[in-house]
Amino acid sequence: MRQKIYFASDFHLGIPDQEQSLLREKKLVRWLEMARADAAEIFLMGDLFDFWFEYKTAIPRGYSRLLGKLAEITDSAIPVHLFRGNHDMWAFDYLAGELNIQLHRDPEFRTFNGKQFYLAHGDGLGPGDYGYKFIKRVFASQFNQWLFRQLHPDLGIRMALFWSRKSRSVNIEKEKKYRDITLNLIQQRITTHSNELVKAHPGLDFLVYGHYHYPLDIAITGHARQLVLGDWITHFSYAVFDGERMELKYFV
Repeated sequence: MRQKIYFASDFHLGIPDQEQSLLREKKLVRWLEMARADAAEIFLMGDLFDFWFEYKTAIPRGYSRLLGKLAEITDSAIPVHLFRGNHDMWAFDYLAGELNIQLHRDPEFRTFNGKQFYLAHGDGLGPGDYGYKFIKRVFASQFNQWLFRQLHPDLGIRMALFWSRKSRSVNIEKEKKYRDITLNLIQQRITTHSNELVKAHPGLDFLVYGHYHYPLDIAITGHARQLVLGDWITHFSYAVFDGERMELKYFV
């Protein structure tokens, strides 16, 4: 029976180079094939790509194995959801129209088998991080998106991938070296946000986030649990809900 709900986040396909990205893409395809055996729904919680922009007649090259597998899964009537993260916020109608992926732009409350969920990528939530919150509004501007679209795809995508790969390489080293900083940020921002949500919605059972690249499952206010899904750069972690329990797992 298809009864499980799968959650994973922060794949950042495209970095640090084509060879390593392809290895992770193949591993992701294997995970999707495993999940489809008993999945009622699959939630990709953001940053599927390290950079994604849809021109009117062009998208970034590559990812054919992944896109084909996603189309195969949705064609078999298993819903696939993508919560747009800070790296794929420029996903518009291609993934929805071509692959029948359900795109989500904001956090959502959902109910599965009587359990109440709060689902979000996680970027810009909680107190602080005002610089990023400003930049996010800049990138979300339709006018700025129009300006970027005026660049030829060969130039625009090459520029974006260059800066994306450069930035992500630095961040990967920071994440390896400064684990405690990541945990502190989760505590200061996400856990604060979660506790406020549970006070306003005391029936919440699970709050599920991506973005912070460190897998974490902790109890918070009341009976609720907060799960940070980790990433598919170093951890290859995901969560699965079987109708009663939510469990954080690792794919090998």
